[in-house]
Amino acid sequence: MTEFWPLLGFAFVSSITPGPNNLMLLASGANFGVRRTVPHMLGISIGHSVMVVLVGVGLVGLFDRYPVAYTVLNWASVAYLVWLAWKIGSADPTPPEGRERPRPMTFIGAALFQWVNPKAWYMALTAISVYLADRTIGGVVLVALVFAATNLPSISLWALLGQQMQRILTSRTRMRAFNLTMALLLVATLVPVLWGH
Repeated sequence: MTEFWPLLGFAFVSSITPGPNNLMLLASGANFGVRRTVPHMLGISIGHSVMVVLVGVGLVGLFDRYPVAYTVLNWASVAYLVWLAWKIGSADPTPPEGRERPRPMTFIGAALFQWVNPKAWYMALTAISVYLADRTIGGVVLVALVFAATNLPSISLWALLGQQMQRILTSRTRMRAFNLTMALLLVATLVPVLWGH
C-alpha cells in the first residue's frame, strides 16, 4: 500500500517546482500560447505516468542491478538537454520569410522527453522507492494516478504564466532575451545531475 498523503505532497511539490518540463512550458506558453501548448502538457503528464508504471514494475530493479545503466542514462539526458537548450536559446521568434517558424513540442515528443529528463527520473524513482511499501501492480498504478492527477494542473500553471508574459514580450528583442534566459535556466537544471558525478 502507498503512503497516500505524503505521496500526494511529493507529487504536487515535485510537479509544480521549476525543472526542465516547467521551464519548457513557460517558454512554450510565451511563444505559442496555452492552446497550442496543450499537446505538450498532456505528453508530459501521460508520459510521466507511463514512466512511473514502468519504473515500478521493473526498471528500478534494473538500475539496482546495473548501476552503469543509470550513469549512461544521466549522460544521455545531459547531452539532450544541452541540445534542447541550444534550440530554445537560438530560436528566432519571427524568422525571416521562407524560414520555418518554430512549433510547440508535440504530444509524442513531450512524452518521450520524460525518458531523458533527470527530474522526471528522480520523481519516478523516489515515488516508487520511498512511497510504495509493496511493489504490487495496484500500488504502482495508484502512484502513477496520483502523479497524473497532480501533475497536469501543476504544469498548466507554467504554460499560463508564459502566456501572460506575452504582454511583456512585445518585441523581437525581448522575446529573444526571454528564450535565451529559458535556455540558460534549462542548462542550470542540470547542476544537480552533474554535481552527483
